[in-house]
Amino acid sequence: MVSGLVQGVCYRMDCRDAASEIGVAGWVRNLASGDVEVLAEGTDEQLAKLLAWCRRGPPHARVTSVREEYSAATGEFDSFEIGY
Repeated sequence: MVSGLVQGVCYRMDCRDAASEIGVAGWVRNLASGDVEVLAEGTDEQLAKLLAWCRRGPPHARVTSVREEYSAATGEFDSFEIGY
């Protein structure tokens, strides 16, 4: 869960691009609260890279916090998509 100025700044699109480049699968979506939710599956190294990106975000974002949770991968994702 990513909080701050993270909607209206291309966060989802840039997150999708970063996740695809890193090689993780899953999705990213805006929430009504103004936060952005990210669900990703990959290796520990890949997830660490995506988490580091999420803490920065795109140039116009102002990330104030990232809350992370880990669980077993389901293998249900083939790519990384923008959810709505």
